[in-house]
Amino acid sequence: MNPTDPHARLTRRETLSRIACGFGGMAFSGMLTAEALGSPLSLRKPHFPAQAKRVIFLFLHGGVSHVDSFDPKPELARRHGQPLPIPKPDFEFADTGNLLQSPWNFSRYGECGTQVSELFPKIGECMDEIALVRSMTNGKQVSHGPAALSLHTGDGVFMRPSLGAWTLYGLGVENRNLPGFIALSPSSYHGGAQNFGSAFLPAAYQGMRIGDGHTSFKNAKIPNLSPASPEARQRRLLNYLKIQNQRHLDRKTADGRLEARLQSFELAFRMQMAAPRVFDLENETKPTRELYGVGDKHTDEFGRQCLLARRLAEAGVRFIQVNHSYPRNYWDAHGGLKGNHSSNAIKVDQPIAGLLRDLKGRGMLDETLVVFGTEFGRTPAAQGGDGRDHHPHAFSMWLAGGGIRGGVVHGETDEFGYYVVRDEVNVHDLHATILHLLGLDHERLTYNYAGRNFRLTDVSGKVVREILS
Repeated sequence: MNPTDPHARLTRRETLSRIACGFGGMAFSGMLTAEALGSPLSLRKPHFPAQAKRVIFLFLHGGVSHVDSFDPKPELARRHGQPLPIPKPDFEFADTGNLLQSPWNFSRYGECGTQVSELFPKIGECMDEIALVRSMTNGKQVSHGPAALSLHTGDGVFMRPSLGAWTLYGLGVENRNLPGFIALSPSSYHGGAQNFGSAFLPAAYQGMRIGDGHTSFKNAKIPNLSPASPEARQRRLLNYLKIQNQRHLDRKTADGRLEARLQSFELAFRMQMAAPRVFDLENETKPTRELYGVGDKHTDEFGRQCLLARRLAEAGVRFIQVNHSYPRNYWDAHGGLKGNHSSNAIKVDQPIAGLLRDLKGRGMLDETLVVFGTEFGRTPAAQGGDGRDHHPHAFSMWLAGGGIRGGVVHGETDEFGYYVVRDEVNVHDLHATILHLLGLDHERLTYNYAGRNFRLTDVSGKVVREILS
């Protein structure tokens, strides 16, 4: 059989081998053990030496305004209330009027002198660790759903695997007693489970959700984490169930869903021993909890998520997605811009800065990539009297940690913040860069599905080398 022929029929063992080896474009060296042959989560070598071992992706849902946070525009203040003197985009989500100045002042921070608004003073103090990208674009995704999907999966229309799922597919897991991909408090809206799903990749690569964006994260729990019966008895029951499922599977061709279920039963059993310790934030010292803002009425919610993200990273979880998401938290400031962004920023500023400081203090920042993202920016022109509309044509994101050159600013928008004028970075470029830092070549990380090799970056994407250390 020609192993490169995507139309060849495969035996079940050959199919499992391909899943375990990442077959479909990825090349891994060395032979896998018989045990690893049946596990798609086996630890695998990257394409080249990695600069980061793991990712913490901070997603601020709704669209953080770049011109009010990380991209100062004095011209907006000078021309406040005047018509925009340049053509608006051909497509907008809603009608906008005259230019709207930022309600916040900007200050320079750190030795790098990068300007950040007074919305994020504590993040500002960490700018020497941060590479700020002021030239992000997200295609023509003017609605939250397609824009969020594009940011998380590379495609705003079709069902595609998420960035976290691709990461597990490429590298496997470090700690077999915990999921390799965890999404903290994701929203059920605007892409929902697709934002941490595996789509056509084996189901074992999807993220495990903790919390849902509707309830307080303090009350978010993993159900059934406590054993229902003594460990020995539970092990016997699980073994019996495994035998029956395996017999059923042997009578069928490869079934990724059933294989994933077998894996999930085993993981759930192991998690009952390991997860309670990791998820117990009371094991942290009081100064550490205070660093993240745990216990404060404004910062407790997101502080708990960021602190747990550090604990998960420390325990070997490969990809942690931390969501500040709808409906409890939402940056969608169509009106009341000052109230919306002020109330949201105070919830996340200290926890995010605490995360960066804590990772650095523990010697973890050099091997942990932290990404701060949002689905798009906001229009420099006003919607109504005091709001800003969706704006995918230019916005800001930043990265810190493993392999990132801190204290740099990449890209530039025009004097109003409407369009990118230098060094545009699209979502595919961002994904290519993240994978590169993990030691993965985005052009080689492929999976054969429906007769073609798919990849996270589709047919484009380039590594933004200017922000790499």
